[in-house]
Amino acid sequence: MVDSTVPASVQTAPAVSRRVYALVLFALSMGGFAIGIGEFASMGLMPDIARGLAISETQVGHLISAYALGVVVGAPTLAIFGARLRRRSLLLLLMVFYAAGNAASAFAPNYQMALLFRFIAGLPHGAYFGVAALVAASMSAPNRRAAAVSRVLMGLSVAMLIGNPLATWLGQVLSWRYAFGLVGLVALLTVVLVFAFLKPDPDEPRQNPLTELRAFNQAQVWYALAIGAIGFAGMFCVFSYLAPTLMHVTGLSEHWVPMAMAAFGIGGMLGNVVGGWLFDKLQFRAVAVMLVWSCVMLMLFPMAAHSLWTILPAVIAVGTMVGLSPALQTRLMDVASEAQTLAAASNHAAFNVANALGPWLGGLAIGAGMGWTVTGYVGAATALVGLGVYFLAQRSDGQVRQIEAQAGR
Repeated sequence: MVDSTVPASVQTAPAVSRRVYALVLFALSMGGFAIGIGEFASMGLMPDIARGLAISETQVGHLISAYALGVVVGAPTLAIFGARLRRRSLLLLLMVFYAAGNAASAFAPNYQMALLFRFIAGLPHGAYFGVAALVAASMSAPNRRAAAVSRVLMGLSVAMLIGNPLATWLGQVLSWRYAFGLVGLVALLTVVLVFAFLKPDPDEPRQNPLTELRAFNQAQVWYALAIGAIGFAGMFCVFSYLAPTLMHVTGLSEHWVPMAMAAFGIGGMLGNVVGGWLFDKLQFRAVAVMLVWSCVMLMLFPMAAHSLWTILPAVIAVGTMVGLSPALQTRLMDVASEAQTLAAASNHAAFNVANALGPWLGGLAIGAGMGWTVTGYVGAATALVGLGVYFLAQRSDGQVRQIEAQAGR
């Protein structure tokens, strides 16, 4: 049976062996692993970067926001300019670009250059994930697309579990610069793996940038992007200030930060798997379930932050918010019609609006004297707003279906 909610381009998965399928997903997820370290390393190394560049921790938050802004700008821009390229070629170019941006970050001589290089490093982030998700979905059965996307994003979760604690430890022992050098090396490894395992597809449909731009302007696309940009901000709000929260509220030394990063990674892995599975079962309703869960967990975080034995489970719970990513990624592929590449890439632009919005709102509240744990309450408020956008999307979708049903009578 053909699912009318699934774009025609992914209705039928190509016949590939399980071995090829697994190797391609592994190669794509390695890129996610590199990006996961590159995106979150600054958060775990906030005190070290501040000392190394002689800046404040708030200014390190600006480096995080600069990267996020790069993703927001780069995701749609590179998706449009790369629309005519084969997906394999585009993935290779994006990973080479990512390696260069992070290598430059490792050698940044001062705060101003670090801001510039973090912005540059963020540019290929969203386009890579968007194209990788399309490749994974095109190789999967229609009822397994979200699970395939979650496997690509698993690299991001493994980075949270293993890569970021390793990068944080490396930065503390040697220098924060080595963490970004590590990202560059993993990105180059991804280039080798994608080149080796993902074979060129001569039958791959070519995209027209103008067609994608016209098809992109749909209400349901914008609703999905708004949910990601607002509803996901709470996770970044808490995670961005996790290191100082551990040190100033929980009373732990900075040596506990890698363990907290690992706890967040455990939550990310759980959320990633459950998010993909839940969307395959519930479709768009899965997003509402995860947003309600997020509101509850974020509200509990400030109370849990005062003890080691409660903050680590709370960090795991906040990390499960990552489950929104495969769910919204698949939703966008369902509603974007002929704007597949642009919409898939823009999903990560939306999440990095959240990555900029969350730390900014949290920083305002902390700067107003509300304490480090206020990030939980700020995050819960953004998740609640995201839930409101979800209900607007459902209402709009229901009205469209009603009009279509009446027109068909």
